[in-house]
Amino acid sequence: MVAFLSSSVFLSVLLLLLLKSLGEVEQASLPPRGWNSYDSFCWTISEEEFLQNAELVAQRLRSHGYEYVVVDYLWYRKKVEGAYVDSLGFDVIDEWGRMIPDPGRWPSSRDGKGFTNVAEKVHKMGLKFGIHVMRGISTQAFNANTPILDVKTGKAYEESGRQWHAKDIGIKERACAWMKHGFMSVNTKSGAGRAFLRSLYQQYADWGVDFVKHDCVFGEDFNLDEISYVSKVLTELNRPIVYSLSPGSSVTAAMAKDVSNLVNMYRITGDDWDTWKDVAAHFDVTRDLSAANMIGAKGLRGKSWPDLDMLPLGWLTDPGSNEGPHRQCNLSLDEQRTQMTLWSIAKSPLMLGGDVRQLDEATFSLITNPTLLEINAFSSNNMEFPYFSSPNCCRVRKHALEGLSISKLLTLGLTNCKGAEATGWSARAIEDDHEQVCWKDKSSHRQHEPFCLYKKQPFLLNDDATYNRYYDGKVHLLKTKMAEACLDASANAKLTSKELKGGSFSPCGWHANQMWELTHNGTLKNSYSGLCASMRTARANSISKRVRAWSATGRRGEIFVAFFNLDNQKADISMRIADLAKVLPGKHFTSALCKCREEWSGKDYGVVKDSVSTQLGIHASALFVLNCS
Repeated sequence: MVAFLSSSVFLSVLLLLLLKSLGEVEQASLPPRGWNSYDSFCWTISEEEFLQNAELVAQRLRSHGYEYVVVDYLWYRKKVEGAYVDSLGFDVIDEWGRMIPDPGRWPSSRDGKGFTNVAEKVHKMGLKFGIHVMRGISTQAFNANTPILDVKTGKAYEESGRQWHAKDIGIKERACAWMKHGFMSVNTKSGAGRAFLRSLYQQYADWGVDFVKHDCVFGEDFNLDEISYVSKVLTELNRPIVYSLSPGSSVTAAMAKDVSNLVNMYRITGDDWDTWKDVAAHFDVTRDLSAANMIGAKGLRGKSWPDLDMLPLGWLTDPGSNEGPHRQCNLSLDEQRTQMTLWSIAKSPLMLGGDVRQLDEATFSLITNPTLLEINAFSSNNMEFPYFSSPNCCRVRKHALEGLSISKLLTLGLTNCKGAEATGWSARAIEDDHEQVCWKDKSSHRQHEPFCLYKKQPFLLNDDATYNRYYDGKVHLLKTKMAEACLDASANAKLTSKELKGGSFSPCGWHANQMWELTHNGTLKNSYSGLCASMRTARANSISKRVRAWSATGRRGEIFVAFFNLDNQKADISMRIADLAKVLPGKHFTSALCKCREEWSGKDYGVVKDSVSTQLGIHASALFVLNCS
């Protein structure tokens, strides 16, 4: 079976590449695969190091569908003393305020060539070239007040009888939340703002770019205006460019629906690194997006895919590092298999992050596993399985419900303001002329005390104009009356009914992340992201948090079932064959006989009729392939 799948995947990939070369396949018709430099080099990669990795991707991974090689962020930053992720003044920009490659690290970019030579070399390898870009305009260009290029004339943009510059379009109050000194939004309502964005993406197309990863415009930094306009520009360029959004903290199904038809990939989580906490954090949002039918939805010139982030496997560096790869992945083999299995059955794009020059055989075997690649590319009906039985699970669940007191948690997040989950906020006056903004749980029949935050007294300002500019119906929100930290939309936190645990409050200031507007329809809107605060209830120690299962249908009628043990102890998991009918439309299993094998153990279960079961170790997974009659 494995050999059959391997040759089948190989032939399918070759056919797909042939059709793409003829221009007969829609954009991102399958979840994109490739390599990204971030997990192994952070921002410090050089042209030589990039091309060395690209060459190995072409030699070892291209036949398995890995076709994109992407240089991640800050390729325009000089690698000198004082330069780091959020430093200011070390970037290379052209006369129009556009980022261009640092010639110290990318020598072929000199004399205005940009990435043209690198892209040509990548294309000769049979691969496609991608770059990471940030939101809007750089602070460095803003401070220099560079003119805006009008690509239609090749001259400075003019409107209303004057030339327009960076300070006319930059919005300082909307600086990137995680790179405040780096980039800010531009005013897409103005002709000059739109002209600047068009000049950026026209330049990328001229360089030969095939893939753009657009950062700091999604999730908590949501900027639908910029995403929409960039998408429009990409549809008008002669060169097809796959459009990816990053990062994606606090993404909801409603937010995904707003962007899915505008893009080809969109991150639905924060950065994923090689820790179990990061891997486990992907299960809930992945479940929600699959339930909302977002996997393989209509996208830009083709399809769009929820993206679970790069695979931090192999030889890596550290988050935010100023150095290249120097260590092995910290995940255990079981944890790596769990990650790769979830990414595959959820049909996430597969972007390897490790240094391909140091690709070990275990990692190579995992990322080229023919069963996983078959599932990732060609399966359908991919979703979290809503029901499965486990003897240990059921006893724990029954005991908890009958006797144990399970503390209720509130999770603070951001969501689309149009959804019902955003409503439930209201204002109330309390003693000493203070006011609160409170959220009440509408989903419970029981009467609970609302969760409340305190309105902060406005800062003392010099004039009414300044006051109106910063407040204008908006408020700062505090945990207590006398707190000096304000609710910040750039982070999430988990709350008990009595106490907020850190992470969502930061020293009060003028940043729009801390500005909130209580609307008449009961939503609490954040001025920076345009998203609304929501409070979701959950139960601590929920069984559904510890044991998960996914299912999918293969293109030849086979059924894939994955079990995941997220717990810190072993788990016995079983599933009744008949219950597959709940997730696989048109299938009947009441008298089915299924041939079954498990991928990771290699065990052949022979013919099974009633159920499949296994014991999973800590953070381990099982992947069953069933052929039922």
